Amino acid sequence: MKTVALGRTGIQVPVLAMGAASLGSIYHPVSQQQANETVATALEHGVNYFDVAPYYGLTRAESALGIALRGVPRQSYSLATKVGRYGDSQWDFSREATLRSIDASLARLGTDYIDVIQCHDVEYGDLNQLVDEALPTLRALQEQGVVRHLGITGYDLALLEKLAVEQSVDTVMAYCTWTLQDRRLGEVAKRLNQAGTGVLNASPLSMGLLTRHGAPAWHPAHQDVQAICRAVSALCDREGVNISQVALQFALTTAAEQGIASTVIGTASQQNMLDNVRWSAQPLDEGLLQRIDALMAPVLNIGWDSRPGNGGKAQK
Repeated sequence: MKTVALGRTGIQVPVLAMGAASLGSIYHPVSQQQANETVATALEHGVNYFDVAPYYGLTRAESALGIALRGVPRQSYSLATKVGRYGDSQWDFSREATLRSIDASLARLGTDYIDVIQCHDVEYGDLNQLVDEALPTLRALQEQGVVRHLGITGYDLALLEKLAVEQSVDTVMAYCTWTLQDRRLGEVAKRLNQAGTGVLNASPLSMGLLTRHGAPAWHPAHQDVQAICRAVSALCDREGVNISQVALQFALTTAAEQGIASTVIGTASQQNMLDNVRWSAQPLDEGLLQRIDALMAPVLNIGWDSRPGNGGKAQK
């Protein structure tokens, strides 16, 4: 797997990284054996950057990932986890919560340091508390070697860029904003990359929107967006290709020119991981992409922040 520099962190990150949220059984039950097999397959193919959070499965994802990584040389992979979000509507960026969260994450992950610690879904939390308490606490832990690099995650690109610049964080991870349907992260990522901030693109399948199954009932995308994405999926099916393959290949093949270091895709399936690795090595069908772009044009870059649907995130 090709690797690139993650901003100024010194980490060489694979262009395809594993999001470990699904290991927490948040979509369907996942056994520890499945988690072990998925992680082992990722490592075997050079996918050695793992992104997780206490919120995912309410700590179950971190625990499952920690067990799956037992016995693997610590220097052979990078761990990114988060602080600040601990429930569907529970944010706490206080110093005390941050310290407790780091200690608990270290124990669950079975390690004595975290490569990238990220403040989670920053737009929903108390920003003053984040700036005045969480970040200074994390910087103190950085000096102690407990955490190595600081980052932020979220969906609100304007806020992410503003915070990243003002607070000089090392990484930014945005989700669902560099996809076949929403390409707003590109210009932001270019500016952040120029400033030395490592940029990660999470959820290139837009939380299920760009899959054969289509968006789940809770998805916040507008119904018009969902309808056109279903039409794109049907087009892909007629061409004998899975829309998820095209969506992942689009994200990967266009990342470098946008200043995006790595694409983080979630899975808890060995077969899905193998598919992702295989697809990442195959070229994008440019002719098919042109036809997709024509279909997608009426809803391109329409996020749920600008045109919400009926899903939960848009209502928070």
